[in-house]
Amino acid sequence: MFIAFGQAEAGVGCPLSMTYSAVPALRAQPEVAAEWESRLTSTSYDGEQLRPAPDKAGALCGMAMTEKQGGSDVRANTTTAQPLNGGGEYELTGHKWFCSAPMCDVFLVLAQAPGGLSCFLLPRFTPDGMRNRMHLQRLKDKLGNRSNASSEVEFRGAWARMIGEEGRGVPTIIEMVNHTRLDCSLGGAAGMRMGVAQAIHHCSERAAFGKRLIDQPLMQNVLADLAIESEAATVAAMRLARAYDEASPDPDASSAPTPGASGSADAFEFRRLANATLKYWITKRAPAHAAEALECFGGNGYVEESGMPRLYRESPLNSIWEGSGNVQCLDVLRGMARNPASVEAFFGEVAEAAGADRRLDDATAELREELTDLDAIESRARRVVEWMALVLQGSLLVRYGDQAVADAFCASRLGGDAGRAFGTLPPGTDFQRIIERHAPRA
Repeated sequence: MFIAFGQAEAGVGCPLSMTYSAVPALRAQPEVAAEWESRLTSTSYDGEQLRPAPDKAGALCGMAMTEKQGGSDVRANTTTAQPLNGGGEYELTGHKWFCSAPMCDVFLVLAQAPGGLSCFLLPRFTPDGMRNRMHLQRLKDKLGNRSNASSEVEFRGAWARMIGEEGRGVPTIIEMVNHTRLDCSLGGAAGMRMGVAQAIHHCSERAAFGKRLIDQPLMQNVLADLAIESEAATVAAMRLARAYDEASPDPDASSAPTPGASGSADAFEFRRLANATLKYWITKRAPAHAAEALECFGGNGYVEESGMPRLYRESPLNSIWEGSGNVQCLDVLRGMARNPASVEAFFGEVAEAAGADRRLDDATAELREELTDLDAIESRARRVVEWMALVLQGSLLVRYGDQAVADAFCASRLGGDAGRAFGTLPPGTDFQRIIERHAPRA
């Protein structure tokens, strides 16, 4: 649903994602979850923003973590939280350089409590129905995503409630972050699908040099390559989403399922690496994909009426939101070091396609060898994570994708005939079959 909706309107993806993603974080504080979960999971949208949440048909949740001195290093945050009455209520004072979707009804916030960095739930209205002391300083003038507001905010003794344990703010809010990272992958796949559909449609109608663009051999190579990238992103994002369903623990349990429990421990360990791996790779490919899809239109693609400039401006967002590329790659290294079981779960998933394609088998073996070399592993992190993403996508396409797509992917991404630009698929690729598979239909 998120992928389908994101093709029509990506601008509201941020508040939608944060609202449902807040639920697993709130469950660290059951009494708060009991109060807010039904509001956040409501399917009714209440557009009257400036009303207390109990009076609304549904509520939206935002997030305010980033401060100007720290960026992704949230442990450098200086916003303070002072206890009020010993009952989990605090006053927050400080500045947030980036508050996502400030029009929301409630926000998850990180602040320094006496016991360390902690997670808080900060509503727009206090329990007595008064506006909370959260002040918008300015809206951000962003490259894209302009249909969704982002802002700087200041807290001046704003009322909030602690979520989870004091001093454990990052592990608590990471439950929300992980789910929104999933949506970054889904959003990247959505943008690619939209770009492919638009490019194929345009090239089917546009003629040049005596025949339609879609009948030109080189354009067929470009369109097929764009389609392959889109399908690889989609199948990988969908597999990651399934891992979230499989690994979801009981709402009353801890966040990680135990081996043998109803929530699959293997799925949880696979998700641990695949989440950051795919978030890195899919969102990294999205801007290049959007640029190539735009170029299929020629000069028409550079004109706002085509819709392609907006897609192009939107495409870098998911790579930055919830941790940029370096953050994702370092998270993968950290996950492998702390949880060796996650490495075996990852390769266990890839091995489901063992023996189906020699190029995939060779690439998998090379990846395992790469991971045994820890020398300068941090500086090689992007190379390692890119290879992990490609091997995973190859395995999924071989098992679940179209044969022509899977063969072309393995040849161009895993084999020795890999080009650096779109439109460099090797001779023998079934361009027409791949393009027809991805052509939009009325």
